[in-house]
Amino acid sequence: MIMKRQFLAAAAVTCAGLVAGCAHAQGNDPRDPMEPFNRSVDAFNRSIDEAALQPVARAYERALPSPVRTGVSNFFANLGDAWSAANSVLQLKPVNAAHNGMRFAMNTLLGLGGTLDIATDAGIERHKEDFGTTLAHWGVPAGPYLVLPLLGPSTLRDMASMPVDFAGHPLAQVTPMATRNAIGAAGIVDLRARLLPLDAVAEQSLDRYMFMRDVYLQHRQAQVNRGPDEAGELAIEGQAHEEANP
Repeated sequence: MIMKRQFLAAAAVTCAGLVAGCAHAQGNDPRDPMEPFNRSVDAFNRSIDEAALQPVARAYERALPSPVRTGVSNFFANLGDAWSAANSVLQLKPVNAAHNGMRFAMNTLLGLGGTLDIATDAGIERHKEDFGTTLAHWGVPAGPYLVLPLLGPSTLRDMASMPVDFAGHPLAQVTPMATRNAIGAAGIVDLRARLLPLDAVAEQSLDRYMFMRDVYLQHRQAQVNRGPDEAGELAIEGQAHEEANP
């Protein structure tokens, strides 16, 4: 859980993040009043990631061919569509709710349980939402930036939304608990594998902590303002891969 689901598109502003790291290097960022504490938690998270999660993600990437990994990613994205539909309703966005609901139904029933993304091929747009973006929609401010143990970058608002996101996500309904935990662990490994191209980009910044903070906050604000779909996020991820592998 070191990397949250919302961080998938953080490389949208890769170059801007590198510059931002320089810009903030000489002073405190008002968005991050707990920076010393956050840095210590970030260091702890990195140690866990480098010792355990990153090697597992690399092994996963080597062991499974790309089409299989794509199917796994599609499966978890499809589960997210169901929760996005619910949050679109809470935000009074009926069109987005219909799109997300149709995506979930179509991909689940006709796409082999969501492993095939036939809804995108059919032109049905994804609108990613969670309870954090729902709170933002109704005027709840983001609050200070936080780095959570094992969970990674967040804000006060998004931290407060986590229990609702967990309870409302379809995975929370899976029983028994051992099965739910196994599926969740697979999702974490798949997400970490997709984030591997970002590692080299982050390491090139003058201050990795500032880089990760700036791109996370910029991405999260963009998600609140525009609601980028999964296709856009994957395109951004590809751009980050090109930056990391010139």
